[in-house]
Amino acid sequence: MVAGCVLRHNRDVSSYAVGFARPDRRSWAQPVDAPASWHAVECHRPADELDGEVELAVCGAIVQVWGSQRWERLRAGRTACAECRRLAAPAPAPALRRAG
Repeated sequence: MVAGCVLRHNRDVSSYAVGFARPDRRSWAQPVDAPASWHAVECHRPADELDGEVELAVCGAIVQVWGSQRWERLRAGRTACAECRRLAAPAPAPALRRAG
């Protein structure tokens, strides 16, 4: 469980919503013309319920959630945030051991 979280969230996030970095909500650390406008947002409830909400992306950017978009599809594109792609990457499969 995340320390201090009254909603009883855990550290394991199984899905991500898609957030769009609106120009009026951009961080000063991110240039306005940055091509990486799509970000991953941790989902602790269905992404459809987050649609339109302003949330914090996994990279720290303030974004507006687009519930109709799927991170699994957008993360491969050139317009997805590189830091979000790194932080929200699926865990590698465990290595198989040889018997005997």
